[in-house]
Order: sequence, then structure tokens, then C-alpha cells
Amino acid sequence: MRKSARYTTVAAAGLLALSSLTACANDAASTASTSKGDGKGTKVKIMVGGLDKVIYLPAMLGQRLGYFDAEGLDVELLSEPAGVQAETALVSGQVQGAVGFYDHTLDLQTKGKAVESVVQFSQAPGEVEIVSTKAAGDITSPKDFKGKKLGITGLGSSTDFLTKYLAVKNGVKVSEFTPVAVGAGPTFISALQKGAIDGGMTTDPTVATILDKKAGKVLLDMRTPEGSQEALGGPYPSSSLYMQTDWVNSHKDTVQKLANAFVKTLNWMSTHSSTEIADKMPADYSQGNKVLYAAAIESTLPMFTKDGVMPKDGPETVEKVLKAFNPNIKNAKVDLSKTFTTEFVEKAAG
Repeated sequence: MRKSARYTTVAAAGLLALSSLTACANDAASTASTSKGDGKGTKVKIMVGGLDKVIYLPAMLGQRLGYFDAEGLDVELLSEPAGVQAETALVSGQVQGAVGFYDHTLDLQTKGKAVESVVQFSQAPGEVEIVSTKAAGDITSPKDFKGKKLGITGLGSSTDFLTKYLAVKNGVKVSEFTPVAVGAGPTFISALQKGAIDGGMTTDPTVATILDKKAGKVLLDMRTPEGSQEALGGPYPSSSLYMQTDWVNSHKDTVQKLANAFVKTLNWMSTHSSTEIADKMPADYSQGNKVLYAAAIESTLPMFTKDGVMPKDGPETVEKVLKAFNPNIKNAKVDLSKTFTTEFVEKAAG
């Protein structure tokens, strides 16, 4: 991606100064998750765009429930702070799968890369547009984004995509506001509190922490299908397991086992409380406040599917959103049928 002076990043020193859950999760990028398989099964590496984010919870939860092991898989979960970095790891062949937003499959298709969602975790973005308490009076809708600094996880990330869409939809040009790459968790919160950003897009548990600290207010809530419909005009399939199509076609048995494990996980989530889910996750994910962490999960649960199936009309909504601001996609013919498959989740359900 062409670098632009308009894009701002948090200073490296500031990032290093923050000892955080997100940093802990990112350390996993070079080491296996502590709860990985016993090494006896088929080895699969999956890069997650933030293991500690609730929107990607099925990855770690599936491992904690033992569903990967039960399928004869030795799954190594790795982590990067933003979905776009998970995408890069997948395309470069570092990993066999990525847990990130479905919209990357469309973006990659226009760049000549065949990638498809094989398990669709969600039917809504799970994202929340937050404004700082100080800026809340100046930003009452996306129409007020002009001239503002808005936090995103990373350049080219889904938070970047959605922020641009909300701006354009509300009459603000992409060139009229400044995206600021601040990651998630403590780095996002610090940027909000220090005024490095006026607002931004993030997920739980970051949202729950911001509200608890009274550091910001919710501008748009896209954690539910209803919120997605209101903000984006339809269901917005977001978090998913996506893989390179060639790899899927040549490793169907392994992909089926992954789909089996994830569908079991999604079904388990739909029949258990947020507290029960929180109890299954690594202890440090709650950052010492299990009640707040369970509340964060509760707020995000409505976004998840129960069966891993792509929601009806979801791909069309995603294409509409991306075409609104992305010239590469606007001027390209995207074959949506090649961006996802339901073959494996349907077998898993059967």
C-alpha cells in the first residue's frame, strides 16, 4: 500500500511503555499458544488479528474446549494486532489460515489472490465507533468526522475500511479526516485519553474498558445485526476463518476438521452464558476484572452465527461498503461466489 503523510501512527516508545494484554497476545506471533495441541495431530498454523479481541473469541475458545484436539489437529494460534497483518501472514504462506474480517477476501481478489472464508463466525462487524469524552460534543454523527483524527487498528484493516465507509456515506471525503493507527486495548485507550485521537473504531473488551473509565462514549454500535443494519444497510459478515483457495482444495480433510471444531465452538457459545464463556478463556484476558470481561462478551455475543454459515445477503453488503470508497474494488468485478464457501460448515452441521 502506498504510504501517505496523512496516516499517523503512535510513537514506538509509547507502545513499548504500555505493558498490556494486547502486547501479551502479540507475543504469541513468535510462539505457540500455551494451550496448543499435543503435537500428535495434523499441524495447522492460524494467525489471528488479535487473540484477545472478543470478535475473534471462537479461535481461543475452540482450543480451550479441546475441539481441535478432538478432531486430530495440532493448531498453533498466533496473533497480530490487526486483521490486515493476519492477511499478510496468510498470503505470504507463513500460516495456513487467518482469523480476520471476511472483507479481506474481496480486497485480495482484486489483487489477484484467491482467498475464501470457510467458516463465518459473525453476521455483524462487532465494532463500535467511540468518541472521546472531550470530543463528544463536537462529534455527534459521522457527518462530524471532517478534520478529526480517528483511531483504527491498522492501515488497510477492516476498521480502516468501515471508518472510511461511514465517512463517505455521511458526506465526508476520505481525504478530509486523518486515520490514526493505534491498535486496540491500552494503546487505543491511551491515544483516546491523551487526545492523539478524537474517536475511533474498536471492539470489546476495549469498548467495555473505555466506558468503565468514562474515557469515551458510544457513537455507533455495530455489535448486533440491528446495529449493522442501521449503520451499513444490511448484515455485515466480519470475523471468519479464511484460507487460500488452493490450500483449501488440496487439504479438504484438514479444512473439514477445522470447520467441525469451529461449528462446535459457535454452537457451544450459543448455549452458554457470557460468564461461562469468560471462565473458559485464559485468565489474563479479563485483565483482573472478570465481571467487566463477561459484560464485554455479553455485548458482543449477538454478532456471532450459531452454525458458521455465511448470512444471506452478507457478501453483497460488504461489497457495497467497499465499493463506496475503495477505487480498486469500485472499478473491479468481484466474483462473490469465490470469496466464501459453505461446503465445510454444512457438512459439519450434518
